[in-house]
Amino acid sequence: MRDGFNLAQLGIPAVALVTEEFWSQGDFVADSLGMPDLPRIKLPHPVAGTGEARMREIAGQLAPAIISALESQSD
Repeated sequence: MRDGFNLAQLGIPAVALVTEEFWSQGDFVADSLGMPDLPRIKLPHPVAGTGEARMREIAGQLAPAIISALESQSD
């Protein structure tokens, strides 16, 4: 969340990637930073440590949503 916020503050289109385990914390951080509408994509938990093949699978599934969220910011 913090990285997405920092990029957005610089005017760079950003999408925060947050695992389902930390989604509620993402709500808190977004609200506390004054950016409750910062686009976020929910990832399964865990991602780290699940192996390269699983991470590629997750990336492939979520790439269209990430691209769409980024494109909507350029309108």
